[in-house]
Amino acid sequence: MPGIVRFHQLGGPENLKIEETASQQPGKGEARLRVQAVGLNRAESLFYRGHYLEQPQFPARLGYEAAGVVDAVGPGVDTAWIGKPVATIPGFSMNRYGTLGEEAVIPATALGAYPANLTPTQASAIWMQYLTAYGALVDIGALRAGDFVSIPAASSSVGLAAIQIVRDAGATAIAVTRTREKRDALLALGAHHVVASEEEDYVARIQEITSGRGVRLTFDPVAGPGVEKLAEAAAAGGIVIEYGLLSGQPTPFPLIEALKKGLSVRGYVLFEVTQDPARLEKAKAYIFDRLADGRFVPKIAKTFPMAQTVEAYRYLESNQQVGKVVITVP
Repeated sequence: MPGIVRFHQLGGPENLKIEETASQQPGKGEARLRVQAVGLNRAESLFYRGHYLEQPQFPARLGYEAAGVVDAVGPGVDTAWIGKPVATIPGFSMNRYGTLGEEAVIPATALGAYPANLTPTQASAIWMQYLTAYGALVDIGALRAGDFVSIPAASSSVGLAAIQIVRDAGATAIAVTRTREKRDALLALGAHHVVASEEEDYVARIQEITSGRGVRLTFDPVAGPGVEKLAEAAAAGGIVIEYGLLSGQPTPFPLIEALKKGLSVRGYVLFEVTQDPARLEKAKAYIFDRLADGRFVPKIAKTFPMAQTVEAYRYLESNQQVGKVVITVP
């Protein structure tokens, strides 16, 4: 019987258990994967702690991203998928589907081919990060050459994807991280500038980097009181895109800066793209082509075997990583 990871109560990663269950048959519009690798995300950490967009229904699975091979499909799904390597596209509820385990049943709409130059470990680290950054910066922000872009939490997998997207567009990537500890790594991974927000004056550094213009796009998963500084450093007509709440604190609306600059502060979630077929197809083509020709390269911070799932999520929550944390499945 395949092993899957589930939890039965809210709390930390210590509640995650590997449990054996009967193999699940895919239903109408579904496919089953033999999982090879699972990319971890902050969304799962928020989910098992009860702080996500939806509350878990117990016993709860988790996981949005997996790379594996399709071994069965349900009614209405093209049988040509069987035997193909795929990586899942986040666009479903974790209360209905979960990818963390030796097998996963997912909606067929979440099946995504990946370029042959990627390993399964790399493939488990592509769609969440690149689609999230693409949706905010390209689809919503209309990223263009010459833009200055501020990227808080830049050492995350999404932050690194954003750096690559910004560079590819001919814009300037300003990586924002709390301390100088990750500065060299972020520069090596493509950031044009790095701002250590707890050790430097963020607004003054942005003014210096942009010659007083400010940043047109800010791509922020932290939120909380720091949004006021982000707004102060934004350019006239700029957009602050909020896609997370890592701070866990109330987020004020920067009204004065918004009035002075015609500034937009916009909430954004990946599902805006993944649940819109036309936008998703355009995004997939954009990302696939750049992965295939090497312009985009997913950065893997560390891998763990499935038996060390608890340790993997503890590492994710430690903020030590630069890039994606991945669980490999035997």
